[in-house]
Amino acid sequence: MALEVGIVGLPNAGKTTLFNALTRAGAEITAYASMTDKSNVGMAAIADKRLEKLAALVGARKITPAAIRVVDVPGTGPALLGGLRQVDALLAVTDGYSDGADPAGDLETLKLELLVADRDHVERRLERVGKQAKSGDTGLRREVEVLGEILAHVDAGQPLSEWKGELPDGLDPLTTMPLLAIENGPSGIDCKLEAELAELPDDEALAFRDGPSALDEIVRRLQEALGLITFFTAGDKETRAWTLRAGQTALEAGGTIHSDIARGFIRCEVIRWDDLLSSGSHAEAAKRALQRLEGKTYVVQDGDVLNIRFNV
Repeated sequence: MALEVGIVGLPNAGKTTLFNALTRAGAEITAYASMTDKSNVGMAAIADKRLEKLAALVGARKITPAAIRVVDVPGTGPALLGGLRQVDALLAVTDGYSDGADPAGDLETLKLELLVADRDHVERRLERVGKQAKSGDTGLRREVEVLGEILAHVDAGQPLSEWKGELPDGLDPLTTMPLLAIENGPSGIDCKLEAELAELPDDEALAFRDGPSALDEIVRRLQEALGLITFFTAGDKETRAWTLRAGQTALEAGGTIHSDIARGFIRCEVIRWDDLLSSGSHAEAAKRALQRLEGKTYVVQDGDVLNIRFNV
């Protein structure tokens, strides 16, 4: 499953513009819509020069970069923000261009909105579990106690990232997620410019830039915050990049590609991407003993090229 990121921001901060820059989806940019309007959803490719080099080596007919699923909700408030509980991280867009702009103050307001959404979520769950606990189930009674303590913690203005105990399963609080502040302004990035450049061919966009893409920097920060690594599959039909959390195994990499691969995992051929390039082919890499066989518990490293053998 692709990494998923939510974009939050106050009205006219530029969050949908950032969404368009990341995804090239061309979503309509308006002031906050009604509560019934749907979120914008798109995919943002993760640029990686290693992928292009591997694809050229094997003569791949298709190149597929790793991608991030991006969700842009049409406002704040518990109901809308609640739709982001399954994402891996949040991008908080603040206005740095308007007269009297206060990005730091806007960021604190957004954090408060997330806290309020978590409070609403905890209160609703407490009400539901409280009714279920009347059956006498000891586990539910204990959860009611914990939820009451959590609610008091939030009421004191403390995010759940500062909660010292164990959170109930499936609570999925917003205030424990990595939150990356993105200032849309002279001291941050120009979301409008990035959205316009995203519509141009890569070589033309590069000619207009004074330096590296600000979008690539956002992706880099996300990868760092989430502890992500990239592995590759390299074949002549398709060469593709995939993301994993640091510390995950070859079996989990197989599951990322397809559930059947994880279910029928036998073993995995592993080679470093640069070793494959220097060897010129998988066969030559094997001759040089640069390619090895690993089992399902092998911890995948950033830059590994995997060929997973499986049988279902």
